[in-house]
Amino acid sequence: MFSALKQTARRLTRELSALSLACRDPRVPWYAKALVLFVIAYAVSPIDLIPDPIPVLGYLDDLLIVPLGIALALRMIPAGVIAECRVKALDQPPRATALSWTIAGAIVLFWIGLSLIVVRFGWRYFRGK
Repeated sequence: MFSALKQTARRLTRELSALSLACRDPRVPWYAKALVLFVIAYAVSPIDLIPDPIPVLGYLDDLLIVPLGIALALRMIPAGVIAECRVKALDQPPRATALSWTIAGAIVLFWIGLSLIVVRFGWRYFRGK
């Protein structure tokens, strides 16, 4: 059972690498690039639709949304482009350090900005009463 899960995780990692390469290709439509960015942001974001501490259901959204988003993005990208990107992804070693920190920083800044906006409007609303 664990070997099957490891194989699935490796396959998803390769697909994400291929999607990352496809996002840089000019032949990929903008909406496919936007979906890939959303899926990656959702996967690494600490904020989920269903909070992770809720037993079983907390991880269910991650187990459904991320693979379905990957599958949808793969359908939006032209077959020739994704085939080329899969070959490139197999040839290159994983390089997640700088990109991971950049994405994580962008997500943290987004949530901080959103929190500040909510606090600002909440302060205005409650101060006015």
